[in-house]
Amino acid sequence: MPEPATAELYRVELPMAVGFDHPARKRSASDSLVLRLEVDGLSGIGECAPRRYVTGETSDLVTDALRALPLEAIAASVRGTAPAGLLAQLLREGAAALYALPGGNNLHCLVEIALLDLLGKQLGLPGTALVPGPDDTATGTPLALPVSQVLDLSLDVEEFLDTRGPFHFVKTKASNDITRDVRTVAAIRARLGDQVPVMVDANMSWTLEKAIGHTRVLRETGATLVEEPLAKRAWEQLARLRAKGGLPIMLDESVCTLDDARAAVAHGACDAFNIRVAKNGGPVAAARLARFAREHGLGFQIGVQVAEVGPLITAGRTLAFRNPDALTVEGGQSDRFFPDMIVSPRPAVDRDTNTVPGIPGHGFGLELNHRATPWAEALRAEGDPAWRPATPAATRTPHSEDSA
Repeated sequence: MPEPATAELYRVELPMAVGFDHPARKRSASDSLVLRLEVDGLSGIGECAPRRYVTGETSDLVTDALRALPLEAIAASVRGTAPAGLLAQLLREGAAALYALPGGNNLHCLVEIALLDLLGKQLGLPGTALVPGPDDTATGTPLALPVSQVLDLSLDVEEFLDTRGPFHFVKTKASNDITRDVRTVAAIRARLGDQVPVMVDANMSWTLEKAIGHTRVLRETGATLVEEPLAKRAWEQLARLRAKGGLPIMLDESVCTLDDARAAVAHGACDAFNIRVAKNGGPVAAARLARFAREHGLGFQIGVQVAEVGPLITAGRTLAFRNPDALTVEGGQSDRFFPDMIVSPRPAVDRDTNTVPGIPGHGFGLELNHRATPWAEALRAEGDPAWRPATPAATRTPHSEDSA
């Protein structure tokens, strides 16, 4: 008899060495859920980063939905299906459809990354074999990818320009003062010239009337894109802004599903999508969005959630390596945020070149280390429907409120 399969949940709230501030939220600690699935000695780890203002999900809601995880069905498929066949099915259907998963995009992402990681390790495959990409791979996989630099509201533009180069793509978070935002873009242009794209991310903070004026003056100052300028899914207003404002629009929070993407295209509401693995329901669904954008002549960015702690980082980077035609890639700032991480090896960033290398090893290339242990929340074993506390209740700390 095989040992029972297990699912272990970690709720990770790592304090950040430096905070991150933008119009929608502020963040000073991570808020990720990490899932470790083990079946017959094989294990995979997944991660999601729920944000209420993005998908309506929180870590509490995802944790509650995880109680209905079909662990027995997952274990049976891993044991009873040829690994290569199961991987092909997972890449074709996605974990949510394959296992009729409960919950929303973040739970689907959490489970899907863990399963892909497990199968990659079982088959000895790299991460690039676990994420869909364009059929034409004649150009091969690049050895490294340039990443964008993000200027949030906690950092002065001059310090940013002095310390964060070299620059391939710059995203600056909008403030509540358009005069400040114009000065910021002007300072970036004065230092970097005209070759580096500059995007202003408003995080849903403008009205249509303000946005028309803001985008016009930002365009004149040298901005090349604006991200999520209006209320989420305000399709008709976005189309009007796109016609009158003069800046191409990238949508982020508005596009969580393929149906959202279809609505955006039908309304002529945008020029590009910000694709983020957790927000969009896992690597398979995220890759579908990239394909949809490509088919409809739109650009896309491979983005991150602020303060990802491990599997999401490498899953997102793998998605980027499989879709190298992205406008830009956000490599994240885990090296700046976290002196210590719960995974090994630490996801790499070359700050001399602001590039990220390919993912080493098999699967998504990470294992949990001893720093994950204090964040263990609950454990479920195959054959037992109950989730059991992973640590005594007295040792757990209160969870932080949902933020950025």
